Amino acid sequence: MHCPQKSRDGGTAVYSFRSRRKAMTTRPTSTVAGIDIGGDKKGSHLVILRGTVILCNFNDPRPEHLLQQCLEHDVLAVGIDAPCAWGTEAGGRLAEKELARQGIFCFATPLRERAMSNINGFYGWMFNGERMYQTFSPTYPLLTTQGYGEGRVSFETFPHAITCAMLGKEASAKRKRVERRLLLERQGIDTDALKSIDAIDAALCALTAGFLLEGKTHAYGDASAGYIRVPALAR
Repeated sequence: MHCPQKSRDGGTAVYSFRSRRKAMTTRPTSTVAGIDIGGDKKGSHLVILRGTVILCNFNDPRPEHLLQQCLEHDVLAVGIDAPCAWGTEAGGRLAEKELARQGIFCFATPLRERAMSNINGFYGWMFNGERMYQTFSPTYPLLTTQGYGEGRVSFETFPHAITCAMLGKEASAKRKRVERRLLLERQGIDTDALKSIDAIDAALCALTAGFLLEGKTHAYGDASAGYIRVPALAR
């Protein structure tokens, strides 16, 4: 099943294709997906991987259309670049605090009420992420344990933290497009059709979903405020 070529009411897809480069590592054959959440105008980007092969590279603002692609491609795990929970009165989320202690910066997730009262719409992408989790949760429930067990799941991840984990050092914000593309290529993934940083980030989220199924991720945070998962690779 291919991604749709064009959507008349707002979504745009890029053709499906197969990697031409030989994989540098042996990857599992389970199908996984990653979603980079964007604002209302940009939409969200979906990349679906099977091993090192990109099956779908798709942009659409509607969560239900991304879910449809995941179901049609029999995706098992979906990594989403957006907070899976809001902040609390007690303070920021534990996952974000733990990342900060590792020198990994991320936006602090506010109370939902505070985000709603923001007049410039900065948190719009977080609300889009909330809708994505709500749309996916009936068939891809949020993973609330530290490790993966079985069945379809969704989980929160973060491309900057993924990059730091895979590099084993602090990532460069200025070189993020170069560094992140190189990390994908080192895993044997052909990145030629990933034309935007959003597509690259979605692919990194999908790659992390593959590591989750292999038991090779680290979970920051706790069940109450949500985990952020990144690769945990032997060096």
